[in-house]
Amino acid sequence: MIKTGKTDWKEKIVTPDKVLEKIDPGMCIFLSTGTAEPRTLLKHLMESETGNLQDLELFQLLSFGEAISLKKLQGQKFRLKTFFSGWVANEAITAGRVDLIPSRFSRLTGLIASKRIPFDVAFIQITPPNKLGYCSLGVAVDVARLAMDQASLVVGEINPEVPWTCGNTLVSVDEFDLLVEATEPPIFFSRWPVDETFDRVAANVASVIEDGSCLAFSFGPLFEALAQRLAGKKHLGIHTAVFTDALMDLVNSGAVTNLNKEHFIGKSLAAYAAGSPELFSWLDQNPLVEFQGLDKVFSPLRIGKNPRFVSIVHCRKVDLTGRIALHVGKSNVTTDAAEVIDFFNGAEISKGGYSIFSLPSRNLKGEPNISLSIEDFPNQFNVRESVDLVVTEYGVANLNGRTIRERAIALVEIAHPDDRKALVEAAKDINLIYPDQIFLDESSHLYPADIATIHTFKNDLSVRFRAIKPSDEEEMRRLFYRFSDEAVYYRYFTPMRTMPHRKMQQYVNVNYGQIMSIVGLVGEKGKGRLIAEARFVRDPHRPYADVAFIVDEQYQGYGIATYIYKMLIRLAKERGLQGFTADVLPANRPMMRVFEKGDAKVKATLEDGVYRLRIPFG
Repeated sequence: MIKTGKTDWKEKIVTPDKVLEKIDPGMCIFLSTGTAEPRTLLKHLMESETGNLQDLELFQLLSFGEAISLKKLQGQKFRLKTFFSGWVANEAITAGRVDLIPSRFSRLTGLIASKRIPFDVAFIQITPPNKLGYCSLGVAVDVARLAMDQASLVVGEINPEVPWTCGNTLVSVDEFDLLVEATEPPIFFSRWPVDETFDRVAANVASVIEDGSCLAFSFGPLFEALAQRLAGKKHLGIHTAVFTDALMDLVNSGAVTNLNKEHFIGKSLAAYAAGSPELFSWLDQNPLVEFQGLDKVFSPLRIGKNPRFVSIVHCRKVDLTGRIALHVGKSNVTTDAAEVIDFFNGAEISKGGYSIFSLPSRNLKGEPNISLSIEDFPNQFNVRESVDLVVTEYGVANLNGRTIRERAIALVEIAHPDDRKALVEAAKDINLIYPDQIFLDESSHLYPADIATIHTFKNDLSVRFRAIKPSDEEEMRRLFYRFSDEAVYYRYFTPMRTMPHRKMQQYVNVNYGQIMSIVGLVGEKGKGRLIAEARFVRDPHRPYADVAFIVDEQYQGYGIATYIYKMLIRLAKERGLQGFTADVLPANRPMMRVFEKGDAKVKATLEDGVYRLRIPFG
């Protein structure tokens, strides 16, 4: 319970050394988390040589600072226990100098409340008290209040550079036994530079996020770029572990309104903040951001009540079955498995929710990030059964509901083009994909990603068009089997009953130097249903191409065929072609009308019961 600030708080101010005199050997000390680390108290604690500071247990949910270094922990004075293996703690954990307590963040409130970890002392970073004697916990709420309630000695480190944040952050100065004035600044993070690769990854991530979605963000260049790519969205919501500079930009863009959330409507929700001095200044008394404890921020049930909740994770490696390796060490700021799982589960519960695991196709050393196996990599997140989307700069792979073979093909497509051949061969060697799987190495570098577009037809039917991919094999098979016998005959000029893997994979593996194939899909990107396909095939002897297309009978009458035909004409002209040829049966009047509606004049001759069309562009 919050107490009223009645005492003269300045009487409680002492030096850090006076605080340390009250520490007894064997005590458990809770330290504020992350950027709320009480750096002045911690610095004196690490540097003091007084005899009473022996065999101490230091508890911190996660550490961003380097005051508790591996060198400092090599003695017998301190033992750090943490719930998070990332950032600087990773090296110390590996060296056996830090104890990791595996626990989901959503369970920490209950764990601390049970007093299984007996805090004797709490060092808490706070803002200066206001005129009524109240302070703000600032940039870290998590379980600080619980620690204060349990500790027999509560010390507040007053830092004027800490923002007064809104939410469950209010504490009375009477709740502190002693106060220390900070001489160290808070922990700030510089903003990450964004290169072209991360911008392309971010563009692909943004392409699968719809208006009205609720997002969980994190740190790093991906999220810096993603905030820019999402600036044109509408009515986004934020429910995240850490509020960052990138989120500040996104809120300022007007894309975030938080109006579709079920909890804390109109406010972005977080447990922590980390970033630049500009961010801290922006957060000061800003009512648009709500800071709450771990029980509210990390609860999968609360997260899942937000419709269209999207958990976005920047990961380190992905293998061809969909297993994920997260970052480690200083590359891992807030993407430990213990933190990710709560938001991941919340996305599973959310109506229309899903998870996105994103990464560049190669690391800074030029090594592949998509591999046959991640068995030897640490910090794995092995819930491949529930992984929805994997995104690189080369596209989006939808793994949801796909077989292991289909997953492998989809992930190969978004690997670096120079890595795809080796991945295919390795996958064949262990029977992960069919031994006869076609792979056109030259097409890896020719895929025309730039032709992707969206068009809205009558009755608000939105169709996405893009070039065909090998992973479209199953969707193309399903499209084939939805056709009537008449439609099949019109398209292939022969009655066909089956479309086995051998035939269909030849159809979907396209040499883009000779063939342009476009598919139309409805539904969310990465999860769509294929309803149309059109292609032209270059004539090897003249600047013409043979053209053919087909539309799912359920979607005929919308103008899709005409649109895709005009799209093919444009793409053919851009590639130096001078016209199309086509064969159409006389009974296929709808197809003739499509050609007649095109932007080029049709010249038709009837030969052997088939209309031979010549369609010059000039």
